[in-house]
Amino acid sequence: MPSDRIDGCTGVLVAGGRAARLGGIPKGLLRLEGETIAARALRLFGSLFPAALVVANDPAPYRQLGVAVVADRIAGKGAPGGVHAAMHAAATEWIFAAACDMPFLEAGPIRLLAAHRRPGVAAVLVRFGGVLQPLHALWSRECLPVLERMLAAGDPSLMELARAVSAHVVEEREWRTVDPAGRALENANTPEDAARLGLTSYQL
Repeated sequence: MPSDRIDGCTGVLVAGGRAARLGGIPKGLLRLEGETIAARALRLFGSLFPAALVVANDPAPYRQLGVAVVADRIAGKGAPGGVHAAMHAAATEWIFAAACDMPFLEAGPIRLLAAHRRPGVAAVLVRFGGVLQPLHALWSRECLPVLERMLAAGDPSLMELARAVSAHVVEEREWRTVDPAGRALENANTPEDAARLGLTSYQL
């Protein structure tokens, strides 16, 4: 894969959720090897992209990370609302959107997605384990009017958005050439997930 930066794209951490299953702990502040996973992700984004930002309705936990923190423009819409806010805030045509609780983001898998950007493609996602992964994905500004219509009409999922636009899907066989075990797609939704992934609370 190429070693240069991915131009025309902003790295985005979507951190808007309340983390109820983790007792309200901001998931991006879980630690891996002594560093918060949000800081790890943003350090990677700094090496890959010309800009990075965090979408969080409570900016306080992320204020010290050195990037812009923006809130949802439409409240209560979950991850689609976070992607919507990021598209409005980003100055680039594309965003790479990742969940804030993904501890093993790596350059190679992100570069593979970026290699599939081309005219006529509005989003690039991977399908792994038979499931589309919308929060380890590239979304273009082309998606914005479609997403805004969907948000105005109800509570869409990002997978519905992917089906409504001209998305390119990277299938699992190709994905495994850069991420054989799907480790880059791991996330910590529960205390059991956090323990399995070797994460510790920022309060410890």
